[in-house]
Amino acid sequence: QVQVVESGGGLVQPGGSLRLSCEASGRVSVSAMGWHRQAPGKDRELVAAIVVNGATVYGDSVKGRFSISRDKYRNKVYLQMNSLEPEDTAVYYCKARIYGNDIWGNGTLVTVSS
Repeated sequence: QVQVVESGGGLVQPGGSLRLSCEASGRVSVSAMGWHRQAPGKDRELVAAIVVNGATVYGDSVKGRFSISRDKYRNKVYLQMNSLEPEDTAVYYCKARIYGNDIWGNGTLVTVSS
């Protein structure tokens, strides 16, 4: 069974940086991977995504601060988050699109606070 596992969350001060990792296990064909986040009382929103040809898309609130990259040989993606703000506090979820199905991870908490 395919699993999507995130890591790298934690507590960081405003203005700091954090790097999240996500890996889809198993010998599967992943067409896209991305990050979404959900803050308390808010809807889940797209943070960043990358598709098989390397094209990327970012949510408006993170453009210029966050960067998504991938290790395509390992079905792994990274989210480099810079200039973090308290508003970035949320549970960050990784999603992998595998054979047309979206597989979600359990999420990792990012807290931006002094």
